[in-house]
This record gives sequence, C-alpha cells and structure tokens, in this order.
Amino acid sequence: MLDTAGVATLFADEMKTHHGKLRGKAADSQAAQHALRQAAHEITEQYEAQRKAAHALLNTWHSKANPAFEHDTGKFGRDLKVTAQASTHGAKVVSEVTDALAGRHQATGKLIDEFVAKARKIIDAGYVLARNGSPAALLMAIGDVADLAGKYLKESGGHLKNARAEMEEAARKLRALQKDLNHDGVADPGGTHRAKPGDHRKHEQHKKHEAHKKHKQQHGKTHASHSKKVDKILDHARHNLGYHEGPNNRNKWGPTGQPWCAYFATSMWRSAGVDIPKYGFTGDVYKWGQRHHLAYDRGALAHNARPGDTILFGDGPSWGHSQHIGIIEKVEGNKITTIEGNANDQVERLTYTLPRDLHKFYGGVHPK
Repeated sequence: MLDTAGVATLFADEMKTHHGKLRGKAADSQAAQHALRQAAHEITEQYEAQRKAAHALLNTWHSKANPAFEHDTGKFGRDLKVTAQASTHGAKVVSEVTDALAGRHQATGKLIDEFVAKARKIIDAGYVLARNGSPAALLMAIGDVADLAGKYLKESGGHLKNARAEMEEAARKLRALQKDLNHDGVADPGGTHRAKPGDHRKHEQHKKHEAHKKHKQQHGKTHASHSKKVDKILDHARHNLGYHEGPNNRNKWGPTGQPWCAYFATSMWRSAGVDIPKYGFTGDVYKWGQRHHLAYDRGALAHNARPGDTILFGDGPSWGHSQHIGIIEKVEGNKITTIEGNANDQVERLTYTLPRDLHKFYGGVHPK
C-alpha cells in the first residue's frame, strides 16, 4: 500500500524549514523581552533604594557638601529612571515583534497541514486511477503536487521574509533607544562605575541562594538511574553540550537546512540502544510513543516525567502544533532540567518550573 501521506509530507520539507526558523526567532524574541522587563524592574527597585538612602543620609548629615551631594544623587536617580523607562520601552518593542513572529510561525504550521491534506488527496486519486489501468495518472498527480508545493512554498517564504523585515525594524527602534542612553552612566558600559545601593544586601541574598541550591542538588528527588540505557542516553547528551550548528542549520545528526531538535533527541536514544527511527519531526516521536504505550500527556507530566524521557513542546503532535523536543536530564521537586538540541542554535541545558511552565509542553515519552 502506497504511503500517500508520507509522499505528500516529503514535498513540505522546505516549508518545514521556514516553520522551524520562525519558531527559533520567536523564542529568541521572547527571551529578549523577558530580559528587558526584568532589567526595567530591577533598575526601578534600585532607583527607589537609592532615593530613600540619599534622603535618609541628608536628613542626618549637615555640611557644606550637602548641596553637591544632593545634586549628584538626584542626577543618578534621574539616570536610573531614564534607564528603566528605556528598558520598559525596549520590552514593548520586542513584545510587538514577538507577537508578530508567533503569528507567522502559527500561520506556516497551518500552511503545512493544509498542503499535506490537499497533496494527499491528489496522490490518492492518482493512485486509484493507476491501479485501474492508467499508470500515467500517478505521475501526473505527482506533478500536480509539485506545482501545488511551489505555491505554498512561496506563501511560507513570504512569512519568513516579512518576519526578517519586522525584526530589522525592531532592531532599528532598539538602536535608537541605545543612542538616547549614550550619556547615561548607568546604561553606558563606558561610563563611570557607580556603587549600587543595596549591593551588600543582594550579595548576602546571592550567597544564601547558592547555599540553598547546593542543598537541593544534594538532597533533590532525582536519583541515579538504575537503567544502563538511560545512563547512556544522558552521557551521550551531556557529551554534546555546547555543540553549535553551522550555516543553514548544518549539524551532525540531521540534514542541513532542517530543524534538528528531533534528530538530536532520537539520535541520543538510538546511540543508547533504543529501537526508534531517526525522526526529523517532533510530533512523530510522540506518535511513536503512543503506538508503543510509552507516551503520557500534559496532565500526567508532573507525575510521569523522569530522566532519559523526551519532553515535547507545543499543543499536540500535529504539524501546526508540535514545536520542539528535549531530553529530560533530571527532575528535582517541581523543576525539570533538559538537554535540548537546536535550542538557540546549539545543544543546551535548560530548566523549567512546574506548574508555571507546564503550558509549554504537551507530553513526554519514555525510552523503550
């Protein structure tokens, strides 16, 4: 029996590349947006601490130097406020382009689903005619699908082109903000370093946090695996931490020009002896898990996730909804640490907190 769905999917490879690139750009924008918002929040807190400290000092210290000190602290406070406002504005700029990229990523996913459905119908019809005595019908159907792919590819390429333009415009706005801060010693790396009010308190908090983190690492809930297969999966994944892709998504696990997170995850499993095909699409890993009764959904993730599993990002295993995949390295309390291929164009270790980050995933799969 001809696998018409598989044949139709082959024609969508370049569209899948566009889809993967848009996902990566959207993820990078979200990270930048979060960083800018966090910077604005921290600088605003610093501004308030500096203002209160200066006010308290001036109320208890009287000398001829008071006016100069008051002038300097006032200027520093204004600098902090300008920097915080710029960070907030920058976060808004990045938020706008993030929303646009997410929309284009979703649109290309829908294009792939729509194209595969139409292409499959065309190939099915050609296959029926070929079996009934018209062998040329199947070749004609393949030609029609190739023409259809060209039309859909043009549309998905348009989304990628427009995304680049939107990112360039956002970069222009951010550069303009940077120019506004050229004379702000707080934001300007070349400016004079000023001691930050509250630094000592933050240092003490940092020391406590590090001690707490060390305690958790020693007494967390993740135990050494008794499965040699899982140990091999994690050893191989850790060995590749820091690996960075080459131009046009070139990597050592999958074809150049393709998103490679699924190729990486299934390669790590295969190298440890898991009997799974080398998949290029993340949703196929979840479907494999369903067929072998090894998959679990979002609702069961907190209870079932364990080291060596793959964890799936998105809303489901279909083309438009399955977005990314990682390998679970450890589970400590409500934190899940992963090793992910094609995360920021490299193999990277990341940590997620449940239930805050639960919406990012649709499930996981145990290795067989």
